[in-house]
Amino acid sequence: MYDNIAISSRIRLARNVEGIKFYTKIDSDVNAKYITDFVMHTLEKFDVFNFLSLKDLSLNECNALFEQHLISKELIENKDISSLAISEDEKIIVMINEEDHIREQAIEKGFNLYKPYRRILKIDEEILSAMPIAFDEQLGFITASPSNLGTGMRASVMLFLPACVFTNRMDGIFARAKENGLTIRGIYGEGSKATGYFYQISNQNSFGMDESEIIDSVSEFIYSICTIESQMREVILEENSDFYKDMTLRAYGILTNCHSLEENEMMELLAKVKLGSVLGFINIDSDDKFQKLFYEGAEANLKEMYEFSDKKMENIIRAEYISNKVKTLARRG
Repeated sequence: MYDNIAISSRIRLARNVEGIKFYTKIDSDVNAKYITDFVMHTLEKFDVFNFLSLKDLSLNECNALFEQHLISKELIENKDISSLAISEDEKIIVMINEEDHIREQAIEKGFNLYKPYRRILKIDEEILSAMPIAFDEQLGFITASPSNLGTGMRASVMLFLPACVFTNRMDGIFARAKENGLTIRGIYGEGSKATGYFYQISNQNSFGMDESEIIDSVSEFIYSICTIESQMREVILEENSDFYKDMTLRAYGILTNCHSLEENEMMELLAKVKLGSVLGFINIDSDDKFQKLFYEGAEANLKEMYEFSDKKMENIIRAEYISNKVKTLARRG
């Protein structure tokens, strides 16, 4: 339900090893290696993970992982001592020596926060039993940011809300989120702008609530926003169908015929084509493959596939790549 609105659901848990300072004041590489080795040894008991040390990756490779929403900016900033474990299906990601010593996260497609929670819980229980994790009876899990004290949980859902944007509902949604102790961020998380009508909604604090209460609170709010977005899509289709048909088909036309394409323009045009699919003007064969275009055409991921030395060549390569992909995946309805 609401799969064309809720793109993905994520649960993240922040944990720190007792007796070792946070990464900004970590005493030595020895402590960083101790944490890394301990986490890796613990994860060996589960499904196959790919382990990556960020110091062994180029900055562009790190940025490509960031564009794919697999790692954070903080992990890249601390790349000399940070590491990453990714499950084969890329739905479980454990970041090591980020803002917190350990950040476990599980991601699932669509709107279902309990599914990733159940999956990450098994890993968290093993880490808690294997390592001396910092915990206080009154404060809960000790974390680098006070907002994560308590459960250390951040429950978030990525939403596609074009109809709420076009009907000027977002200011009201931001206000309601704040009233309910939730925060709204852009597509790349904290500090990012909402590009392509994508918004991440999550709990702002985790203190004073247990895990189920956090998930239920976020889920209830997300459900209400999905309902509004669904209703607004009907409104814009009924009130101004010709305008949105023209807008989305123009976006499709540009993407499939352009010679040069900047990254931000690509994001906006892809989002309009996605809206055209939702409204029935455009047929997309695979939503999953189309969704990947939002990061495949981003600078770092594009540079992993092609060589270019300046923005002009980057934009020309992006235009050709995205044009070919959109022609393959989408067509007029």
